[in-house]
Amino acid sequence: MIAAGTEIFERVHLAVRPRTPLPEIALSFRPYADINNVIRMRAGRMEVSLSDMLEGSPPPVLESIAYILISKLYRKPIPPQFQARYRQFLNRSSVRHQAQIIRRVRGRKHVGVAAGAHFHLEEMFEDLNMRYFGGLMARPSLGWSRSASRVLLGHFDSAHNAIIVSRIFDRPQTPLWLVEYILYHEMLHLKYPVLHRGTRRCVHSSEFRAEEQRFPQYAEAKELLKKLA
Repeated sequence: MIAAGTEIFERVHLAVRPRTPLPEIALSFRPYADINNVIRMRAGRMEVSLSDMLEGSPPPVLESIAYILISKLYRKPIPPQFQARYRQFLNRSSVRHQAQIIRRVRGRKHVGVAAGAHFHLEEMFEDLNMRYFGGLMARPSLGWSRSASRVLLGHFDSAHNAIIVSRIFDRPQTPLWLVEYILYHEMLHLKYPVLHRGTRRCVHSSEFRAEEQRFPQYAEAKELLKKLA
């Protein structure tokens, strides 16, 4: 597989940079915690490290990865057909399932404690569960983030079945309803998983959006979070 993959990268390099001498290409498959791919030049040698999940993948998939990585390396536009082909491969249910298992087994996930200085996420979850989901939603791991991030305000990690809320909201001046909205939004991700159709990935479906707007302070929360970000 290494030899065949190296040949593909050599061929793609010739197509992307026909006037550049072909460097030595060292291809390897590594046990990353996700489907990560890395390329770099070191002392005139092109080092390519691909996720071991891709070992044995069809040649067209490796060709697409080669075009994406080599184009990025030389700051060239990535041909859209290869980007679309690779995205379609990643969106296959079997690939997504395997990637999720790998993230769960290999990945490290910090889930802070649910009891913050001012808000208790588990208590809030149970209250929201009864009010909006009939008490039928199984509780995932809940925790405050390590840092007070203004970028990642809250997220649901399906691989580790965990909801993390930014510590920036665990403050006395934060309205209770704002923390409830963030937690409610992430709970909807539990109810409405990401949809994959071909190359498309739908994170917020129309059903998700409609149910999100049931939250009484929906408009106020969106406006306040927009200002914060």
